[in-house]
Amino acid sequence: MAILPILEYPDPRLKRIARPVTEFTPEIQRRVADMAETMYAAPGIGLAATQVDDHRRIIVIDVSPDKSDLKVFINPELIEADGEIVGEEGCLSVPQVFDRVRRAAHIRVRAQDATGKPFELEATELLAVCIQHEMDHLMGIVFVDHLSQLKQMRVRNRMNKRHREAQRA
Repeated sequence: MAILPILEYPDPRLKRIARPVTEFTPEIQRRVADMAETMYAAPGIGLAATQVDDHRRIIVIDVSPDKSDLKVFINPELIEADGEIVGEEGCLSVPQVFDRVRRAAHIRVRAQDATGKPFELEATELLAVCIQHEMDHLMGIVFVDHLSQLKQMRVRNRMNKRHREAQRA
């Protein structure tokens, strides 16, 4: 397993739309394991393949307090969404930035696991928010895109400053 570099906003590669996984090979299972290791090390509760410059429809999530409930979603599709929840979100690709985002409170998702086996899952609260957040990444959407133009500009400027300072160091 390996810890993968995470792309940071406003890297244009975060805007790429992920393509479906069509073959469930040992390489896919290695990628899932590497993504999980990367997510836990960051530390985070979700990671989309787009964030590690892999543009396939793969997500790993673990919202459990003890990090013992890894969920893998390959080729996820939102098949039901209702209600509304507004909560503060952050993102491994936008370090140290948090803001309020409106999401569906209850969802049903259809996906495949790392071996290609299809499943459906109902989710509420944090898990529902995390699934929607990570699915956005697969469509080239970062949570910042849900904010006002002014807030987007502030975040972009903050991240560009962070990158300039890191290059000088």
